Amino acid sequence: MIATGHLPAADYSDNGDSTVTQNTTGLVWQQLEGGSHTWEAALAYCETLVLGGNSDWRLPNHKELHSLIDYSDTSPPVIDSLFSSANSNYYWTSTTKSNDLDMAWLGYFNTGGIFTSSKTNSYPVRCVRGGL
Repeated sequence: MIATGHLPAADYSDNGDSTVTQNTTGLVWQQLEGGSHTWEAALAYCETLVLGGNSDWRLPNHKELHSLIDYSDTSPPVIDSLFSSANSNYYWTSTTKSNDLDMAWLGYFNTGGIFTSSKTNSYPVRCVRGGL
């Protein structure tokens, strides 16, 4: 089970290759965001990403993305020292809204909330790999 909510900076390791490991979950995150894309393009972007010598990247599900949120910080509520490119914006997740297949879940790094949007809209992407 992926933890959600605040994880202090000490729970992360900068891998020195543009990736960050979330030690408590085993997830490895893309350190810099991957630009804005529609949902389908975001999936494709992550699936074709080669970073840190690895090619098994994917778009995070809503629980994984939510685990990055640091409720002790604001604007954006993520670990700024490790994810300096993070902005107060919505970020795509791979999770489709169950009662509307044209919508997907987003993490909102301004407030830490989770919202939905049409898959045809463009939002920033932060890819992930691994996990427990």
